[in-house]
Amino acid sequence: MTHHVLTVQCPSTRGIVAAISGFLAAQGCNITDSHQFDDPLTGMFFARMTFHAETGAAPDDLRAGFAPIAATFAMDWAIHDATSRMKVLLMVSNFGHCLNDLLYRWRIGALPIDIVGVVSNHMTYQKVVVNHDLPFHQIKVTKENKPEAEARLMALVEESGAELIVLARYMQVLSDAICQKMSGRIINIHHSFLPSFKGANPYKQAYERGVKLIGATAHYVTADLDEGPIIEQDTVRITHAQSADDYVSLGRDVEAQVLSRAIHAHIHHRVFQNGNKTVVFPASPGSYASERMG
Repeated sequence: MTHHVLTVQCPSTRGIVAAISGFLAAQGCNITDSHQFDDPLTGMFFARMTFHAETGAAPDDLRAGFAPIAATFAMDWAIHDATSRMKVLLMVSNFGHCLNDLLYRWRIGALPIDIVGVVSNHMTYQKVVVNHDLPFHQIKVTKENKPEAEARLMALVEESGAELIVLARYMQVLSDAICQKMSGRIINIHHSFLPSFKGANPYKQAYERGVKLIGATAHYVTADLDEGPIIEQDTVRITHAQSADDYVSLGRDVEAQVLSRAIHAHIHHRVFQNGNKTVVFPASPGSYASERMG
């Protein structure tokens, strides 16, 4: 018995769910989890279904059979193998809390991905990465060599087969060309103070202003810096008795958790881009436990 995930987005109209469920039933498939959303503002329909092919139907046969239905409704769709692991390339600069968190979750099986390498513009975490038996690539970035550096990065993406890039506190701005080429396949994490507290030491700025809530935002990367569709957010409450160092420590914790949850949602095909926003369906029963570990 094979396990699959069907994702669909298309203009909203009658009969979509009936057509999908009817097709799966006819192919001997049992739907085990289903979520849908109809956005009246954009006129778009979104659905995610997990199903078992109890007859052992091959994925290619399912795709070929579903294609005429998809064409009828002008669907953007895919059938994914639920057991396959997405290939992910991590990028980091000099702040390692998100990188270390992701490596730990990956090592214990809480984040089911294949890490194909780690890229950095510094050597700070080279030993950490190599000790995890992962490839480490230093790509120095300057104003003068940025085109060459990004060409090396894209060559690594092609060579490794990376399906997702994660900016785990990577502090270089990616070019518009990379953002467009990898649209919907680059996730970034940043503190939620943007744009209120820009520049260096945002947590110190927040401390000086007496902020009562700090948080983090994970989003897809677009050409507009830190303005991409939001995938996941969270906050933590601060009191007057806490120090600027406390702000940093708590901020790092929430950044790591938010980033891991965003990656978890993406690799399980639960995130759909809906204009400047996203539709994020909840995790299937049981599959969210690994995220809740942090």
